[in-house]
Amino acid sequence: MDMLVSTEWLAGEIGASDLHIIDATQFLPDSGRDAKAEHGFEHIPGAVFMDLDEVRDTSNPIPGMLPSAEKFASRMQSLGIGDGSRIVIYDNSPLHSAARAWWMTKDVFGAHNVAILDGGLAKWKAEGNSVEQGKQQVRHRHFTPFHDDSAVRSLDDMKALVGSSDTEIVDARPAERFAGSSPEPRPDIAAGHIPGSKNVPHSTLFNDDGTWKRGDDLSAAFDAAGVDLEKPMVTTCGGGTTAAVLLFGAKLLGKTDVALYDGSWAEWGSQADTEKATGAA
Repeated sequence: MDMLVSTEWLAGEIGASDLHIIDATQFLPDSGRDAKAEHGFEHIPGAVFMDLDEVRDTSNPIPGMLPSAEKFASRMQSLGIGDGSRIVIYDNSPLHSAARAWWMTKDVFGAHNVAILDGGLAKWKAEGNSVEQGKQQVRHRHFTPFHDDSAVRSLDDMKALVGSSDTEIVDARPAERFAGSSPEPRPDIAAGHIPGSKNVPHSTLFNDDGTWKRGDDLSAAFDAAGVDLEKPMVTTCGGGTTAAVLLFGAKLLGKTDVALYDGSWAEWGSQADTEKATGAA
């Protein structure tokens, strides 16, 4: 299964016994929207809801940090997803949060057949495909996590990268937040960006209909920010969600040497001993 699948492909596969569909919609806290409630109102038939606000390390004061392997496995089992499943993840959010769920499921916890639905729920509905309401009745299955930290970068890792020209640090936040001219939505977080990082707002990786750009159009988003795609890359954002969008986009271009700074600016910007840069890259 490809890492990005079309709505046409899903319409042809839906109902297969080994296919499991996850709605990983997530919104910013101040959006006024409730992802779980919206899932209950309408979702792709058979889809279960992965609550990214809960599938995290809730003991960590930094929001959105990765859960333990045991917690992730427990949540997957409760969604009826087990070993050998083909997993398709979608969202209905401007954050394109399916990428975060994809990164956790495949890169960090080792599931093999995991894809994102290109265009998400919006494209599915626009093509006249059916949706349903309510909560799925699922049968618990065994999910074996294979925890791989090679896809994750820590605060100490990032401190070591500052000043290095060997790795590209790429920030997915909007340009105003990257430059520090717009305040951070989270309280007590400084404005600005990691010194030496470059800015590729995550929205620039998508077409007007919400589908992913591909090929030259996709690489152009990185090129415009001066990102050298031949170098190893670490992606970052406000809280680890849209950083996964940049990571997924880089992997669509064939990059394998790309990781994600899980603490992102929520961690870096809250530390007294981290250097903060402002202005354009």
